[in-house]
Amino acid sequence: MTKLRIAIVSPFVDKRHGTERCLAEQIERLKRDFEIHLFSSRVEDTDLTGVEWHRVPEIPGPHLVRYLFWFAANPAWRWWERRRTGRPFDFVFSPGVNCLDADVILVHIVFDEFFRSVGPEWRLSQKPLRFWPRLIHRQLYYRLIVALEHRIYRGNDVFLAAISRKTARDIERMRGGKDPVTVVYYGIDARRFDPERRNALRSAARQQLGVPPEAFAILLVGNDWKKKGLDCLLRAIGILNRPDIRLLICGVDDRAPYESQFAHLQGRVHFLPIRKDVEFYYSAADVLAAPSLEDAFSLPPLEAMGSGLPVIVSSKAGVSEVVTYGEDGLILEDPADAEELARMLQLLLNDASLRKSMAERGVQTARKFTWDANAAQMKRIFDRLPPTSRAETGT
Repeated sequence: MTKLRIAIVSPFVDKRHGTERCLAEQIERLKRDFEIHLFSSRVEDTDLTGVEWHRVPEIPGPHLVRYLFWFAANPAWRWWERRRTGRPFDFVFSPGVNCLDADVILVHIVFDEFFRSVGPEWRLSQKPLRFWPRLIHRQLYYRLIVALEHRIYRGNDVFLAAISRKTARDIERMRGGKDPVTVVYYGIDARRFDPERRNALRSAARQQLGVPPEAFAILLVGNDWKKKGLDCLLRAIGILNRPDIRLLICGVDDRAPYESQFAHLQGRVHFLPIRKDVEFYYSAADVLAAPSLEDAFSLPPLEAMGSGLPVIVSSKAGVSEVVTYGEDGLILEDPADAEELARMLQLLLNDASLRKSMAERGVQTARKFTWDANAAQMKRIFDRLPPTSRAETGT
């Protein structure tokens, strides 16, 4: 039987970012059943054996400019491939707002909802003049994405899936409640994120990162620190006021807004670069804190659970849907409530038996979610949709 020919559209693919990690894992599995053509500017950490990669050029400059160029270039490259071969694609698949003609979209974040939640905090009148260029750039970029979401997601000719029930509700709200959205949860690699591996790496990881053996290490993972709830976490640590606490921050962002809070911790903050083996950081930590203001899912807590690390997650993150409060994790209802977050941290800090039991149950929960299951669900979606052969219509 001839395999369906699928065009997958994404600016870049790697295994260091949530959306792109999910796509990389899907490509490595779906290529067994489909003829995959990947249209992307950059690909790393992904086995493309059996996949045809069409490298879409990229240009330097601000993110908004690069995105606009990508949005125009990727359909042109797909048009050329169809013209060159005379063969249409049966489907165009995108992990988000990457083109106007996608047949299937797995939505990883609804920017309309995110912009609604954080937009007021980006008002120029509330920030020093030196932050204005960055804020103006962010506002323009998010307003463009929100406009495209309303244009694309409200259409009747695209199949929408989401990575969490929360994200599905956001889409359904935007679409006026028509047609329920399928949920396709993230997965983890249980061979990498494993409690035995974490225990084996723990001593070396803490020594390399400069974390004393007696310290209680709290880990936060993510690049957008505002969105990831760093402000609330810093205030919670300030409330606890314990010299044995170390804060590990894995990610890159502007430190300026947090400088005074960092100063109060007197050298007990460790800034960690993003690395492929993020399990190294899970090994060094005693708890992962993820008090996100808004997160479609948030993969690090699920990976941490698989590694046997206790987690605190936000109710505003989709990952909270797979966590049972008090059993395999703790759920912070209000991600701005530093007092409650401090109470949760104090509870875990003081009770080693609770940390142990929560970690053990967390491993059991995390192992229910695999990339094989994720890809199999996407395959079922592709299999039940009729091929559109858009190229035959010239779109």
